[in-house]
Amino acid sequence: MSEGRGPGAVVAIVGATGAVGIELIRCLEERAFPLAELRLFASARSAGKTLRFRGRELPVRELTEDGFEGVQLALFSAGSGTSKRFAPLAVRAGATVIDNSSAFRLDPQVPLVVPEINPEALRGHRGIIANPNCCAIISITPLWPIHRVNRIRRLQLATYQAASGAGAAAMEELRESTRAYLEGRTYEPRVLPHPYAFNLFSHNTRIDPATGYNDEETKVIQETRKIFGDSEIRVSATCVRVPVLRAHSMAITFECSQPITPARVRELLRDAPGVKLVDDAERNYFPMPKDASGQDAILVGRIR
Repeated sequence: MSEGRGPGAVVAIVGATGAVGIELIRCLEERAFPLAELRLFASARSAGKTLRFRGRELPVRELTEDGFEGVQLALFSAGSGTSKRFAPLAVRAGATVIDNSSAFRLDPQVPLVVPEINPEALRGHRGIIANPNCCAIISITPLWPIHRVNRIRRLQLATYQAASGAGAAAMEELRESTRAYLEGRTYEPRVLPHPYAFNLFSHNTRIDPATGYNDEETKVIQETRKIFGDSEIRVSATCVRVPVLRAHSMAITFECSQPITPARVRELLRDAPGVKLVDDAERNYFPMPKDASGQDAILVGRIR
């Protein structure tokens, strides 16, 4: 699709060979997104590779400053540094940018959007739209229907984050270190700071000595307030990396302004967009990463 055009948009994926880039390609194919052209960009070391899309092998190009000519929609998932440098260039060339990094999330001029919650924030955007932190999306989406009818005033989050959140290299490190552990071999971690197989550790981001929160926890706290449009919500978060390939898990405790029952919460979530109830106490069956992996819906259960 990088040669010859059909009906639809000219779309670019920046970071196409990474874990999120691969998922973006899969989503465009599964959802039959109307494309005139798909351009795949990555770093110089990935240039020349090919990725399969709709039965064809598409070339991966090195990301350059002049690569966005004619692009209408640019999907960025290559880290904050890349986004800060190249997203404004893409906008200048005429593209709308949806950025998956933290580069613009807290910029007051950039909308931070979860479509099920605040699509109206897109109005009047200036070319860049920020995608929230993965754990912020997972927590906020099922909480929003509750917050709309009974304001949430306090929120405590504990996250159990899979390797996929740290990228394709971390996923491979989990596979390799697990294999080494089972074979009785030593394995020196190269991507993450601690041994990963059969282990868990505090999220691998910098800790702010003033607050005690790491960067991931701070993102979740700040982004929750921005998306809800409520700076008074008291939010705390504890983020842990766990040895799971895909699908983050969370334990959420919240307090509403008025009393609310588990039955009322289930009622509000039953038809909530982007949410699927998995809450079978009789069989002790609740959301699990193996069930959530590959699904768009956020699985919610153990409501009590």
